[in-house]
Amino acid sequence: MTHTVRYLALAGLLLGAGAQADDWRTVHPGGDTLCADGSPYAFHVREGSSDKLMLFFNGGGACWSADSCDPANNRAEGGFSYRVQAGREWGNDPRTLDGAFAQDNPENPFRDWTQVFAAYCTGDVHLGTRDITYRREDGSEVAIHHRGRINARAVLDYAREHFGDAGHILVSGASAGAVASPILAAEVAVDFPEAEVIHFAGGGGGYRMPPPVMLWRNWGVFNDLPAWFDAERHTMDNTGLLDLYRVAAGAFPDIRFHQYDNAYDQVQELFMARLGHPAELLPGLDANREDLAASLPHFQGYTADGEFHTVLRFPELYTRSSGGVRALDWIRELAAGGSVTNVHCASPCERPGD
Repeated sequence: MTHTVRYLALAGLLLGAGAQADDWRTVHPGGDTLCADGSPYAFHVREGSSDKLMLFFNGGGACWSADSCDPANNRAEGGFSYRVQAGREWGNDPRTLDGAFAQDNPENPFRDWTQVFAAYCTGDVHLGTRDITYRREDGSEVAIHHRGRINARAVLDYAREHFGDAGHILVSGASAGAVASPILAAEVAVDFPEAEVIHFAGGGGGYRMPPPVMLWRNWGVFNDLPAWFDAERHTMDNTGLLDLYRVAAGAFPDIRFHQYDNAYDQVQELFMARLGHPAELLPGLDANREDLAASLPHFQGYTADGEFHTVLRFPELYTRSSGGVRALDWIRELAAGGSVTNVHCASPCERPGD
């Protein structure tokens, strides 16, 4: 827990580098949207000059118990297990980000795209629909609003209403957003039936574990799933994280799926341990990639050296390279609708300190 908090605190500080000109507007959708602590939800929109639309679902940890979810144990300025609120101080504002949000970088492939940035503040990987009261052994209680799917649906509804003519859409997610991204990509395929839908997930491909039934139950993930998900067949007891890809691809086989991960992503390893499955990330990541490549019509992965976590939010988007292929070039090509091949760091992939 301590290491997780410290690492996420560092990630939060890194997000403050690279502030951008304020071409963004903040949207407060209201309605049933909420953050975990009951504070208002918000997301951000920057209109571009093309018919290309980038939907980005932010990351920022997860929680599933009184101790891990308690806002008193999660402070923006002192480290956190998940982002509790939607504000800038919580790393939920693209104006403070670099990478794909660096409008002053001429290499940025998304400079002329319309971008919608979905803040994350519910601890449920954008999939929750449940308000829950967690109880400690001493009887104390913590009330949490796991409304990630409700918030995400508000973002998608806004995008459909305001950018319904978009013909080319990238559905992207980082960390927690990466976990939910195949479901969100499928939702976009429903909302934009004439558009080309491309998927990209960063920092969520290495979780190799049995179906996380406790998470699905606590977050209410299976309470309100779309018809295409076929919830009678895919239940919380038999649906693992890879199955989110399989179900989405089965319903929408034209979506092209892509993942980026670092071989020893420290955040993924820490959350694997917290969930009771401690393991070095790379073997599970490689196995996940093989399974997805065998079962999805269109899937490619990029595996880089090191322990870094995600790529789209950071200046490392412009410096990472693996197997002689820049991450930037790989992402630019797939985002444009082109075909990319699998990229993998040379064996053995380097880990700091080895």
